[in-house]
Amino acid sequence: MNREMKRVSILALLMFVALFVASTVVQFVQADNLAADPRNARTLYASYSVERGPILVAGEPIAFSQPSDDDYKFQRVYANGPLYAPVTGFIPVNGEATGLERSLNDYLSGQSSSQFFDQVNRLFSGQDPMGASVEVAIDPVAQQAAWDALGDYAGAVIVTEPATGRIIAMVTKPTYDPNSLAVHDGEQVQATYQALLDDPMDPLFNRATGGDMNPPGSTFKLVVVAAALESGRYTPESTFPNPASLTLPGTDAVVRNSGGGTCGGGATVTLADALRLSCNIPMAELGMELGDQAIREQAEKFGFNTAFETPNLAEPSTYPKGALDDAQTALTAFGQGDVRATPLQIAMVSAAIANGGIVMNPNLVDQITAPDFSPLQQFEPSQFGRAISEETAKTMVQMMVNGVENGAASNARIDGVSVAGKTGTAENGEEDPYTLWFTGFAPADDPQYAITVLVEDGGGLGQEGYGNLIAAPVAKQVLEAVLSK
Repeated sequence: MNREMKRVSILALLMFVALFVASTVVQFVQADNLAADPRNARTLYASYSVERGPILVAGEPIAFSQPSDDDYKFQRVYANGPLYAPVTGFIPVNGEATGLERSLNDYLSGQSSSQFFDQVNRLFSGQDPMGASVEVAIDPVAQQAAWDALGDYAGAVIVTEPATGRIIAMVTKPTYDPNSLAVHDGEQVQATYQALLDDPMDPLFNRATGGDMNPPGSTFKLVVVAAALESGRYTPESTFPNPASLTLPGTDAVVRNSGGGTCGGGATVTLADALRLSCNIPMAELGMELGDQAIREQAEKFGFNTAFETPNLAEPSTYPKGALDDAQTALTAFGQGDVRATPLQIAMVSAAIANGGIVMNPNLVDQITAPDFSPLQQFEPSQFGRAISEETAKTMVQMMVNGVENGAASNARIDGVSVAGKTGTAENGEEDPYTLWFTGFAPADDPQYAITVLVEDGGGLGQEGYGNLIAAPVAKQVLEAVLSK
C-alpha cells in the first residue's frame, strides 16, 4: 500500500472511530440527559404519542390519558387533581414532570427495560403502544379524611402503616390542580406555573416530604428520650432539676416551659412527666447531659440526614452535622435550633416506636402492572434499620399513651381507643407564627396507623396557636375515619 492510500485508510478509520464513539455517547451515555432535556421536542412528542399508563388508587384511576385531536395525540387527565397532586405530580408539555409522573416515567410511558418484549410484541402485532399502570398504596378513605380534617390550614398530613412503611394518605395544602399544568398550550402552562411559583403560600411544595422544612419542636423530644433510654443511663423515673427558667451556658438565651412555670410541682421532675407535659427545660438539661453526638446518632437511626425515595424523592430531615456547644445542643433537644424535619420523617419516628423499634422504608407504590396485566414490579416492605430496642419501644409507647390520656396531647383522645401521641409547638422567630405538630399512632396496643400532622402559620392564630389546640384534633379526626372503615 502506497503512502497516500495508507493516509486515506488511517483517516477513514479515525473518522469511523469518531462516529462510533459519538453515536455511543448519544445513544447510551447521554441518552437519559437528552431524553429529559425540555428542548428535545421529538422525545416530548413521542412520549405523548403513547397512551400513558394510569396511576390507580384502590383500582380507580387518579391519572390517565385520553385521546386528543392535536399533535400530542393524548391528553393527561387528573381525577380530583388537587387531592392527589402530591402523589401524582404532573407532566407538562414544556419543562420537567414531577411526582410519580417523573419518578416512574419509564414505566408509565412504556419505556422501561422490563417492558421491552411487550414493545416488540406490540410492534409486530400492530397494537398501539401503551404504558404500564401504577397502583399506589394510598387509601381513598384515609386520603379524603386527611384532606377534610386539614381544612383551610396550610400544612400537611401523612398516614402510614407502622409494620410496612406503606403511605396510605399524603395531603398537603395549599395545593394546585395538575390539570392546569397538563394542557397542550405551552404558553398557558408556563403562565400557570409562574403564577404558582410567585404565590407566597408556595402551593407547589409538597410539605409532607420537603419544601421549606420546619423545626419539629417538641415532637423531636421523642428522639431525645429514645437516646436517653437507649444509653442505659436513664429510665422514665430519672429526675432533673425543675426551675421555671434556664439560662443557656455562655449565652443570654433563656429557656422556658410552655406556660412559663415549672414542669409540674416539686424541685425535680421525672423524664416521664417531662415528656407527658412536654416541658422544655428538663429536655434541655437532658440534651446537654447526652451531648449532640448521642442525639445525632439516635436521630440518624430514625432516618434524619437521609433522603428517601418513595419512589418520589423525600428530602432529608436534618440534625446539624457539625459539633455543637452545650447551648446549641440544649435547643436541639426540644426541636429548635438548626433541627428541621418533614412530616414523613416525624411519622417514621412514631411509626418505629409503634413497630417495636424498627424503622421501615416509606413506600408510596404497591405494584406496577403491564398492559396485559402481568406484574412488572411488586413492592415489598423493607427495613431501614433498628432505631431502638423492643424494650425501649414498649416503654415509649406507654409514655406516649400517657401524653394523650392525661398530658399535653389530650385533644387526640378517642373514646374506646388507646392513642399514643406527642404534640409540638415550634418557634420560627421572635414575632413569627408558630409551627404546630402532632405525631402518634393507634390503637396503641396494636398499632395499625401512624399519623403526623403539620400546621404552619400558627393555624391562623400566630403565637396563640399550639399543637394540642389545632394539630391534635386534626389527627383525631383522621384516625377516627380510618379506624371506623
